[in-house]
Amino acid sequence: MPTSPTNSAVPENSGVRRRALLGAAAAAPVLAGLSGTAASAAPGSRRRPRALPGGGDLGPNVIVFDPSTPDIQARLDAIFRQQESAQFGTGRYQLLFEPGTYNGLNAQIGFYTSISGLGLSPDDTTINGDVTVDAGWFDGNATQNFWRSAENLALVPVNGTNRWAVAQAAPFRRMHVRGGLNLAPDGYGWASGGYIADSRVDGTVGPYSQQQWYTRDSSVGGWTNGVWNMVFSGVDGAPAQGFPNPPYTTLQTTPVSREKPFLYLEGGQYRVFLPALRTDARGVSWGNGTPRGTSLPLERFYVAKPGDSAATLNQALEQGLDLLLTPGIYHVDQPVRVDRADTVVLGLGYATLIPDNGVTALRVADVDGVRLAGFLVDAGPVNSPVLLEVGPEGASADHSANPITVQDVFIRIGGAGPGKATTSLVINARHTVVDHTWVWRADHGDGVGWETNRCDYGVVVNGDDVLATGLFVEHFNKYDVQWNGERGRTIFFQNEKAYDAPDQAAIQNGSLKGYAAYKVGDHVTAHEGWGMGSYCYYNVNPDIVQHHGFAAPEREGVRFHSLSVVSLSGNGQYECVINDTGSPTSGTDTVPSTVVSYP
Repeated sequence: MPTSPTNSAVPENSGVRRRALLGAAAAAPVLAGLSGTAASAAPGSRRRPRALPGGGDLGPNVIVFDPSTPDIQARLDAIFRQQESAQFGTGRYQLLFEPGTYNGLNAQIGFYTSISGLGLSPDDTTINGDVTVDAGWFDGNATQNFWRSAENLALVPVNGTNRWAVAQAAPFRRMHVRGGLNLAPDGYGWASGGYIADSRVDGTVGPYSQQQWYTRDSSVGGWTNGVWNMVFSGVDGAPAQGFPNPPYTTLQTTPVSREKPFLYLEGGQYRVFLPALRTDARGVSWGNGTPRGTSLPLERFYVAKPGDSAATLNQALEQGLDLLLTPGIYHVDQPVRVDRADTVVLGLGYATLIPDNGVTALRVADVDGVRLAGFLVDAGPVNSPVLLEVGPEGASADHSANPITVQDVFIRIGGAGPGKATTSLVINARHTVVDHTWVWRADHGDGVGWETNRCDYGVVVNGDDVLATGLFVEHFNKYDVQWNGERGRTIFFQNEKAYDAPDQAAIQNGSLKGYAAYKVGDHVTAHEGWGMGSYCYYNVNPDIVQHHGFAAPEREGVRFHSLSVVSLSGNGQYECVINDTGSPTSGTDTVPSTVVSYP
């Protein structure tokens, strides 16, 4: 890995480390009151491990700026040069801007880089300049601009429009753009994103070449066009329903939402804000002053560093601490176990969990209010039956008043090296809200091949009353999504079938040609989905035929709106859209076949 530029990124006079260490000192009386955390034991008894401290320094890859920091642009540029094309590299960075005004910046954001403001509102931290993602590193093609994010900032773009040309796993959250937003790369090359939530764009959003996009609980001054699948829920200024021409699917509200936790400064101390649950939400959560919710001081968190073991992370959780995963890579040789209600596991800068020896990376018990946010799970070389499990098998508790939320949690099998799993993400807990995930079996990079990075299932939902808002799942050997729970709902789904199937026999599903991208269990009596697309690109064997993109029982309570399937340049074809309904794709024109409503 190239030499890190971060050692000189935090100025000595910034006070950041002083604040963090004050937080650690404040943790002592809190931890003393927690059961089972004694640093020593009575004579003759088994000695317990020394209690882990809360709070502490955020580490070298969390870079904090204030308006007086010198050479901010040079430091941003140095990180970007390292991360611009490091698609499968090990660098991880979180850029934090203290409240105030910053002039003349262009923060170019590369791989595994997150930029955030440290105010309670986006408008507390204003950049007179741009936060830019473009695709110069890939010849103007933005379809691989993954794993980067922007959050909690106000932007005044230099030329009136900010460019954010991203693909999957690149959220744009709690942003205020005082101008327009261009989602296409320079030159309008291919683009395949994306996700906006809790944001306000005063001007017009131009997706241009973006194939699909989901915008939730936001406000826009206008929206110019769409290619295949543009979905809006709870968005002031969203275009009217028009699918398939124009390809807009518009819901007036989002049924259930709770914004992602975020780090902020209050009185010179770090805290983590926990936004409140909203039902039938519309518009931003921060529009009328202080957002609703609660917050926790940093000393309530174990500030994890790369190299911390799963045993250490579990000890912290058992003490009653939450987890703040600072940027880097964490190998875990046992599952990280989240057993306490209302636990927060928050990652910074795409902190990455890699399970060793075929274990599950993280497991959540059947408890209320757990929040998982902002990290990546990367499969290890030994097959894991499950990479991330939310609720144990048979989970049955009612979490409707305080659901588990999974936000900006991404899963990858292969690409950075050999990786295998049977199922990537299993949701057993009822009422879970999955808000923006990309679950990806790699189609390029290292350790890639039909059997080399095999993973049969992307997302399996067994729990009832689960809601997915922004579900991206791609390239699995069998079902990308298998939904067995009752009353499930998905708002926006993006999928590509596995590119690398060697022949028709390899994907044969009994008498059916291929496994559906999204399969609702045959026993399910109630399910609903909006704005859902599946694309095939069987480039190893373009003669492969996929019967349909979607499969579901034919009954009144199972309903779909705005479905599409696309053959990319004729590499494979679909015979139908859902079940036996919908026209086949044909030829090489990459034209969607659509079903407006089903049944």
